[in-house]
Amino acid sequence: MSEAPGTATGATDGRSVILERVRSALGDTPRPHARIDRDYLPADPGNDDDNVSALSERLSHYDAHVARVDPDSVSATVARLFGERGFSSIVVPPGLDPQWLPSGDDIEWLHDSTESPLDRATIGDADAVITAATVAAADTGTIVLDGSAGQGRRTLSLLPDAMLVILDLDQIVANLPAAIARLDPRHPLTFISGPSATVDIELVRVEGVHGPRVLDVIISG
Repeated sequence: MSEAPGTATGATDGRSVILERVRSALGDTPRPHARIDRDYLPADPGNDDDNVSALSERLSHYDAHVARVDPDSVSATVARLFGERGFSSIVVPPGLDPQWLPSGDDIEWLHDSTESPLDRATIGDADAVITAATVAAADTGTIVLDGSAGQGRRTLSLLPDAMLVILDLDQIVANLPAAIARLDPRHPLTFISGPSATVDIELVRVEGVHGPRVLDVIISG
């Protein structure tokens, strides 16, 4: 019985047929891939003030709220923001700088840890989560968490209804390529561009579907 035209000898599935045809078309001559010119990717040209202004503008466009304060004022700003929103139960990732947490009995700090992890119900019922970040891209208004100290596991950034992110000034870069250059792909990366929202259903904006409905950002420096 003769083979159907174009069928590779010994091929047992479509994938093998396609790969055999590709090999036949390429022949035996090595074809090294040319290095792709990446000059179209911008570097990080912005200075600190430019980056902060661009990030603040973009986040505001996303309906996030941004405050730039001196490092010594972070704790007081945290207290003010939570007080204005009436938040009293806050999830705290392991390794978060304790100086960022205001003292007082009006807030219950729910500390997560590897040894004693919070359950999903507790995380979901909390008013908010406070977290550090790894880097932020000013041009897209994107904040990236990678699970390092002060950021915790991904669940903490998805279940609470509100999130407060604290960024150091030197963590803000001009654009996304510069931000990605700082990331370790072996870490669990979470990219956040404003409060969670979708318009998948009849183009009606619904907030809080895939994460917090409310996003506050404090820039320290």
